[in-house]
Amino acid sequence: MDSLLGFARSPATAVLRRPLTYTSTPIRNGGLSFRAKPNDEIDPLLHDAIHSASLRFRETHRPEPLFVDPYAGCFVHPNAQMDMKQCSHHYCLATKYIDDKLLRTVNHIDELKQVVLLTDGMDTRPYRLNWPTSTIIFDISPDRVFNGAAEKLKGVGAKIPRSCLFLHVPLESSDLQQTLRAKGFNGNRPSIWAMQGLPVMTLANFEDILLTVSGLSMNGCRFLGELPAWLAETEIVTKTSAREWMEKLFMNNGFRVDMIRYEEVAKSLGKELAAGPYKNILFSSEQLRFSDDQMETWRREFQRVEEQGDEEGFEEL
Repeated sequence: MDSLLGFARSPATAVLRRPLTYTSTPIRNGGLSFRAKPNDEIDPLLHDAIHSASLRFRETHRPEPLFVDPYAGCFVHPNAQMDMKQCSHHYCLATKYIDDKLLRTVNHIDELKQVVLLTDGMDTRPYRLNWPTSTIIFDISPDRVFNGAAEKLKGVGAKIPRSCLFLHVPLESSDLQQTLRAKGFNGNRPSIWAMQGLPVMTLANFEDILLTVSGLSMNGCRFLGELPAWLAETEIVTKTSAREWMEKLFMNNGFRVDMIRYEEVAKSLGKELAAGPYKNILFSSEQLRFSDDQMETWRREFQRVEEQGDEEGFEEL
């Protein structure tokens, strides 16, 4: 599988791949030191991740926050301004929605719990959420952003809950399924997958993600989160609605999907949604197929029973 490294823009009439090479000129942004590229542009992956962290930082310091992220501050500029508006940002509502779904799901899984987070590299959920015992958390994100963020989190004393395991899977991996399996992911066990902030460049990239999740998720597993709205805009035109497009795309990979309205999330939380456009679509889906590992296990069992029957028949003769 090709690398999924990229970044989202909205709306997207043309999406360009930016060079990811570095020069020796250091720049500071949000407390993270990184290098400028030849044209002095800020790394778009890092820029987007810091922007999301700043939204979590501001939400944390509101009078009645949707959630508390005690570690977001280590990614943002010390002089970041607080947001005292009464309305809730789409991103923060989605963050709360995903947080609640993750914890509700893993707390109903017996024994080993597998959580896969597809992120921008600065997701603090592994540190800030109250994960139950025996939870394995896999983070799929851009390697260089994750490594820089991990250093900042270590510096402020962030730690994974006891009896839990946290593993990073570089987004640049040539085969995400193989890399996840090599790090211990088991397709014969329940899992939940959440996507928020993952850099996606093309529809083909997202289809690769769906293929990965579909191949590793057991029947009944959940995949939820946010995907860039421009993915739908590039395909829909006037042929179909965004909902119909998503239902077809997800069902082709074995998922039944629902689009979640941000207004409904805000209402359920007693909040008012901030005005203005937003670049993402919130979704929740359920796997209807069996994972590749489940199918392989059953194939071997069927083969064993068949061979055992042949041996018994031979002995009778």
